[in-house]
Amino acid sequence: MKKTFNVLMVLSLVAAVFFNLFAVDASAQDKTEIDTLRVAFVPSRDPEEIITATEPLKQLLIDELAKEGFDVKNVEISVGTSYEAVGEGMAAGTIDVGLIPGGTYVLFEDDVDVVLTSTRKGLSKDSENPADWNDGKETEQSDEQVTYYKGLIIAGPSEKGQELAKKINDGEELTWEDLDSAKWAVMSSSSSSGYIYPSIWLGKNFDGKQISDLSNVVQSDSYPSSVARLASEQVDIIVGFADLRRDNAEAWTKDMGREKSIWEETNVIGITPNVYNDTVSVSKNSEVMTDELKEAVANAFINIAKTDEGKEVIAIYSHEGYQPATSEDYDTEREAQKILREQDKDAE
Repeated sequence: MKKTFNVLMVLSLVAAVFFNLFAVDASAQDKTEIDTLRVAFVPSRDPEEIITATEPLKQLLIDELAKEGFDVKNVEISVGTSYEAVGEGMAAGTIDVGLIPGGTYVLFEDDVDVVLTSTRKGLSKDSENPADWNDGKETEQSDEQVTYYKGLIIAGPSEKGQELAKKINDGEELTWEDLDSAKWAVMSSSSSSGYIYPSIWLGKNFDGKQISDLSNVVQSDSYPSSVARLASEQVDIIVGFADLRRDNAEAWTKDMGREKSIWEETNVIGITPNVYNDTVSVSKNSEVMTDELKEAVANAFINIAKTDEGKEVIAIYSHEGYQPATSEDYDTEREAQKILREQDKDAE
């Protein structure tokens, strides 16, 4: 009886081993093999710096895609010579996955699908009513992750700047004459929050007017120089991203000679439509990209961003996480591209 029991035990163990081996083999066979997945970044930082920082992403992607049913043998990471070069590579199918800005996605959307939008820390103020930003208190970062940032039109401590701010804070509406009589500092015409989105704001609120229609405009070579012009009252209005005052709060009093804080002396008088963050996009013309792989890539990046090692990798682009994106999220970016095309046409 005991001998029979032992034999049965041995047979059961052998069967279990064979079952597990079969299950592992079947699992391996179920995976879709991909020889090389080609991932490209835009050159918004030094290319060597990007390559070094993103080296761990290769294995992270291989591991995460394995969980999604894909056996990726190799991940190849490159940095394009320009934003357009990455878009062109995706259009040609020589790049499978691109981490590209919304503008690049829109330019190449016939050949590129947006999958994810990167997230960043939100701010304690997010209202579309400019007066809500003017309580004299610092705008702080929040723990909430958001997929966009707002552009602000900011009036300074000059007499005209204070005049415009008073109208906003009293609940009155600005006129085109109010704005046209002020001195503005803007960024280059390809800057989202420093030119294009403020132009969209003007167009929506003042019968299609744009920055190019204003009478008194100077172009700054950097955001800090715009803020310095505002502090010295050379200009009445500047434009920029929602963190602009946070980034220059210390310099406002320390380097720019103002006695009161930037929060007390400046006021928001306009808020642009949301500027959506960078994307993770995939090529429609890639030989390896399928709907299943597209979904797997999205899940992989979302999961990678939740790990300490992954957070360190994506920090090179100031990304903190990822959320699913839709083409409609970038409708305002399409308006922005239209403005750029019109500017190019006028310049010819």
